Amino acid sequence: MAAPSLLNWRRVSSFTGPVPRARHGHRAVAIRELMIIFGGGNEGIADELHVYNTVTNQWFLPAVRGDIPPGCAAHGFVCDGTRILVFGGMVEYGRYSSELYELQASRWLWKKVKPHPPSSGLPPCPRLGHSFSLYGNKCYLFGGLANESEDSNNNVPRYLNDFYELELQHGSGVVGWSIPLTKGIMPSPRESHTAIIYCKKDSGSPKMYVFGGMCGARLDDLWQLDLETMSWSKPETKGTVPLPRSLHTASVIGNKMYIFGGWVPHKGENIETSSHDCEWRCTSSFSYLNLDTAEWITLVSDSQEDKKNSRPRPRAGHCAVAIGTRLYFWSGRDGYKKALNSQVCCKDLWYLDTEKPPAPSQVQLIKATTNSFHVKWDEVPTVEGYLLQLNTDLPYQTAAPDSSAAPNMQGIRVDSPRQGSNSTNSNSISDTVNSAKTEHTAMKGTSVKNKPDPKASIGPNAIVHSSLATNASNHNSCVVDVLRRNEGPHTSADIGVLSSCLDIRTVTPETSVSRTLSSTQTMLMKHVHCLQLRSAVWKHMQQGCHFQQK
Repeated sequence: MAAPSLLNWRRVSSFTGPVPRARHGHRAVAIRELMIIFGGGNEGIADELHVYNTVTNQWFLPAVRGDIPPGCAAHGFVCDGTRILVFGGMVEYGRYSSELYELQASRWLWKKVKPHPPSSGLPPCPRLGHSFSLYGNKCYLFGGLANESEDSNNNVPRYLNDFYELELQHGSGVVGWSIPLTKGIMPSPRESHTAIIYCKKDSGSPKMYVFGGMCGARLDDLWQLDLETMSWSKPETKGTVPLPRSLHTASVIGNKMYIFGGWVPHKGENIETSSHDCEWRCTSSFSYLNLDTAEWITLVSDSQEDKKNSRPRPRAGHCAVAIGTRLYFWSGRDGYKKALNSQVCCKDLWYLDTEKPPAPSQVQLIKATTNSFHVKWDEVPTVEGYLLQLNTDLPYQTAAPDSSAAPNMQGIRVDSPRQGSNSTNSNSISDTVNSAKTEHTAMKGTSVKNKPDPKASIGPNAIVHSSLATNASNHNSCVVDVLRRNEGPHTSADIGVLSSCLDIRTVTPETSVSRTLSSTQTMLMKHVHCLQLRSAVWKHMQQGCHFQQK
């Protein structure tokens, strides 16, 4: 099990715009840095489309138009480029839908689409709690819960395990439904399960993985469908399988399927126990399945307490969306007891970086003079800090052995913002992604202080404030630590306005104590072409330096 301290959960506490009301049964997808949420319910079913910009930390309600669908919960929700498809769900208590809607997010235009029925068999019946997964130009529908009664007030549940394929047209529109002929034993009927599709890089065929769900009792079985051969199988796994659950989320990042939250049974619950006597409880357990090795890894166990509120509290019916290697979780219900028929919904937004950031690009020198230098490098999504080494190549000088002057280390503090150049317009989504650059400008300051000023003002450019330190070193280098201070989540190169602090410690040799600040700076500028970005860091930096989150 991974130590909890290695999971760097962050709660988003600073944001703007109209925040959606808390709910459960909603769905979310990502279009680049935008998290788009639709549906769900809490004292009524929500019909608004909410968007959260993870770059600017802003919620907004786009001005949608066209064939706007009714509110729904526990529906299918997938994203294909900049279009989103919605299928089924509960539109009111006891009444489920089999309608299909398409949203062109580039124009916020809804359209009701009518796919052709299967050449043999009936189209999907109205349902909720199904899985709806996209791969290539096809969506795959599996399972769910139907109402056998024609009277919506007389709910007669029927669990489903039917399987449909929906072919999409390029860009917009659909072709129709088909019922693929599958081989092997199918999963048992269920609802509120998860299904994801994964294909190994450079080898193998795409496979759909179905996990958990509900069918009178919660399930913990894993099923695999080869989408080329249409063969069902139950893969053998290693490690500790997560508890049986429903209303959880499954998200794929790289070769890992992350399972978070859901309803799990109290100890002793089984199929023979009557539903009236059962109590369901939510969990905040967190695991992943390595889809290449079929090994389960537990990151947060079901019994692990969180007295410091350092991670999301237990919940079910929430939404999870992956943006890059960062996972976002929003809302959901935090508890439910059948006897009390009461529930409490969460309103918090969390994110988790699942991997270390990738190595950044080479630093490029934009401009250098005797009193300033300007460098840039490619932004690394979700990076928390950088280590930048400046090699000054200063020559050694002989100092008088009886000199009473203590050798000094020149320290330069830079307060620098990081400002994205590619902000997304809240009213539209373009179909192209521009690569942005991170640019840092360092200029020689005039103030000399004994200690860096932690309250130095932040402007559009990084200003260097020269300072004197008391210790000398024989290291002929300059190390830059970049610390982000912004508390919000940031996931891409076009990151709004971010506050950063560059602590530049220019270390000069003991024998160069006779050098003035001006000459040292001149040498730094002269040799600025030696700039080299060492690595983006998460926990520990090279050469004993480390990143500390603020």
